[in-house]
Amino acid sequence: MRKSRLTSLLTASALILASCGGGGGGTPGNQQGNPAPPPPPPPPGSTQLYDVPAQEALSAADVRQVIAQAAAEASARGLPSVIAVTDRVGNVLAVYRMTGANEALSVPEPPGPNFDLQGLNLPAPAARAGAIAKAVTGAYLSSGGNAFSTRTASEIVQEHFPPAPTTVGLESGPLFGVQFSSLPCSDLVSRFNAGGGPGARIGPQRTPLGLSADPGGFPLYRDGVVIGGVGVMGDGIYGFDPNRLDRENDDEEAIAFAATRGFEPPAAIVANRIPVDGTTLKYSDIRESDLQSDPASAPPLNTVAGSLVPVPGYFDNAGGILAGTAFGTEASGIRASTAGEFLYRDAFVLSNGSGNNRFPIRAGTDGADVTSPLTAAEVRAVLEEAFVVLTRARAQIRRPLDSRMEASISVVDTHGEILGIVRSPDAPMFGIDVSLQKARTASFFSSARAAASLQANPSPDVQQFVQATRDFLDDPTALTGGFAFSDRAGGNLSRPYFPDGEVGRPHGPLSRPIESFNPFSTGLQSALVLNNIVQHVGFIFGMNADTPARCTATPDVAPGQNPLENGIQIFPGSVPIYRGNTLIGGIGVSGDGIDQDDMVSFLGLHNGAQRQTGINNAAPDIRADRIIVDIGNGVRLRYVNCPFAPFLDTDEQNVCQGL
Repeated sequence: MRKSRLTSLLTASALILASCGGGGGGTPGNQQGNPAPPPPPPPPGSTQLYDVPAQEALSAADVRQVIAQAAAEASARGLPSVIAVTDRVGNVLAVYRMTGANEALSVPEPPGPNFDLQGLNLPAPAARAGAIAKAVTGAYLSSGGNAFSTRTASEIVQEHFPPAPTTVGLESGPLFGVQFSSLPCSDLVSRFNAGGGPGARIGPQRTPLGLSADPGGFPLYRDGVVIGGVGVMGDGIYGFDPNRLDRENDDEEAIAFAATRGFEPPAAIVANRIPVDGTTLKYSDIRESDLQSDPASAPPLNTVAGSLVPVPGYFDNAGGILAGTAFGTEASGIRASTAGEFLYRDAFVLSNGSGNNRFPIRAGTDGADVTSPLTAAEVRAVLEEAFVVLTRARAQIRRPLDSRMEASISVVDTHGEILGIVRSPDAPMFGIDVSLQKARTASFFSSARAAASLQANPSPDVQQFVQATRDFLDDPTALTGGFAFSDRAGGNLSRPYFPDGEVGRPHGPLSRPIESFNPFSTGLQSALVLNNIVQHVGFIFGMNADTPARCTATPDVAPGQNPLENGIQIFPGSVPIYRGNTLIGGIGVSGDGIDQDDMVSFLGLHNGAQRQTGINNAAPDIRADRIIVDIGNGVRLRYVNCPFAPFLDTDEQNVCQGL
């Protein structure tokens, strides 16, 4: 147990500096059937399948308008606030503190003992970090086909979906664990360098507290294109909404909602038009009639009592309000690929701002541990074939209906090194970091070194999850490479109920007891990065150096290489990659429905293996769905789950059976 109080957390910062390491298709392997032949790839560059978002951006005047509209509502409600605005790739364009704003930040406690970030109490200026996290969340979860807010995020990360007192017995939120992504320690995300050095303001950016589930964060749009996000902190509580059945008149949400006037998403794509498992999501509990000000007549920002304020590592107020970068340009860090980088014209890649692909396709770096590592040709085949599956797939969270799926795809080797990243043009931003987390998680937990690496972590709390898993599975050799773990399988073990959502059952061995659950502690996932977040909080307070660009204190597997450099992820969308029965890497997919993510990773690898023989999915007899947990009645883990009616170009069903 860990009491997450300011005193204990920040007192430990000096020690941390020394200790931180630099539905539908069923489950393959359980069913029989004839595999569908992989579709032939279209001729390179012959067809453009996606609409590329227009290159729109927030101007400095737009940012002033957003803040002024928020401030007017905050004044009308008597709640002076901290207001943050970001562009689509997470660059912080302004942080404005109204005079008298409460800049403290406290995290709710669960009914039982506290773990990780639960019960955290921070004084001023911590609210600035919360406002940034909310703004980034609104921007990162949204796209031209879906508009999600931090209230939407709250619904999809809790122990039951939808979250409400009457929904006990239902499975956890579909993106359970996504809040611990785009972390300040991630090696994928860029860091704002005040001096303008390499990587300054090249996205995607990090967020100080991960993604937020606290209402009060929204995306900003122009002509149907995501151009940024706005986040508000004013009440001092950085929480979540455990009951979606009531309608709250939340002050922070109202202030942020007013800020979006003139920058609203199209009505057809807001979250409450998008169903998940038969339940439409929530976007906002605030209606226009709830506003106590008229955003259209908000006083100019220069008449508002307050000022721009700095946030180390995110915003330098000396430069004034900034304009955003247009998504899709070189300056945004995400652009269309060139013919030499990727086969298909719809592919987008991450760029360094100077024209260079940050993660070009390359061979595996783990030759010291793997006899025959992934070749560049094999990585290319897996990424390209996964991209083909993605282009054929029916989207889960996009509107209009029957849109193409959009997502990000990452491939790594057994050291966690990035061998290639590709995405579709309008995939949500959050999926870039998450797809990499998923690829690394599948590779790590399928490896022979998983248990030893966790046991070598300096945190006893992290270490104990190994024995807990072995006891739960009644397997003294668990996590030593005997089974292939997908994120769906690892996610089964990471839920506060096992089986997922069934009350009265034990918690999974990688989770916390249900009486100690809230979204600020998910178990091993959050324990691995707790010290990194604490160190980063100390950095924002000016107490110590920033966390390294490397999450977790698990040991390096080679000089400068760590298999979990941006943390782990615990919702579906990944599989490990094998050569015969030898682990050689992992593929992760994220952005447009967890069953869709599963299908793209699983079929992408399968189809890539048809082009480059010698690589393969895990053999059925070592997949984690061969593990049966004896908790009174046998419960089998899952491996992947492919969706009903998955493709737009065929009525084929059960596309993952028998593979």
